[in-house]
Amino acid sequence: MLKDFIVRAVNGPENMIENPKILPKVDRLSAFFDTFELEASLEPPRTSDSRARLFLVGEPGCPVDRIILRARGDVAREPSVLMTAAVDFEGEHNPLMNALPDHVVVNVNDIPTLRDTTAAFVAEALESRCGRSAALNRLCEVIVLLILRSAIDRGATEPGLLAGLSHPLLHRALVAMHDQPSRAWNSDHLAATAGMSRSHFMALFRDVVGTTPQAYLTGWRLILARRKLAKGAKVKAVARQVGFGSAAAFSRAFFRKFGDWPSVRS
Repeated sequence: MLKDFIVRAVNGPENMIENPKILPKVDRLSAFFDTFELEASLEPPRTSDSRARLFLVGEPGCPVDRIILRARGDVAREPSVLMTAAVDFEGEHNPLMNALPDHVVVNVNDIPTLRDTTAAFVAEALESRCGRSAALNRLCEVIVLLILRSAIDRGATEPGLLAGLSHPLLHRALVAMHDQPSRAWNSDHLAATAGMSRSHFMALFRDVVGTTPQAYLTGWRLILARRKLAKGAKVKAVARQVGFGSAAAFSRAFFRKFGDWPSVRS
């Protein structure tokens, strides 16, 4: 896991913190890398494959100059592609992948860490050395993380999770929910975490994220719950672990979201 990667918050005069105390930095990506499994493999794109794709683009014989993360849609080969990797970051179940635009383009030379990691990825891909598959997975994980970090820094024009994670204040509330889903969060707690008044927080959250804080929290809890159930955990235990007051309340919420009752086969 890549818990040591810290995503920088962006603060500007147009987003002044209402709470005068200095708020600590928080990591906007760790929860997703801790929750969802990422795997990569080098192979040509197939139109029948729903996995995301990394296209490493540049001139033959030269270092990669940009990377395209195509989260969904047409997987037709990009021009000047030097290498393609299929990326499985549980896109169907991962809300962050679902929040991305169809493709994200990053100039490698704008991010020194990405440039160096990409060079290492290419070197491993071109050689058949022991541990190659493991090395490619680890390097690909870092590449995807850096691309996601870039996407968060750039923000989003439409309401949603990416816009919320990009916001210099609201992202704190989202991270709190991601990291501590079982806590009995209420609007006052979340507003204080974001360093905002309750009224401003509630209005801004809906405008930026596109839903209410409690609705978002419930959705995140249910995503975690489905993963736990799929691994064999019991319904009552899962309900408690993700913050529901009772198994009955959890079951009803699960059915409303997924159209089926929770079970260890969910």
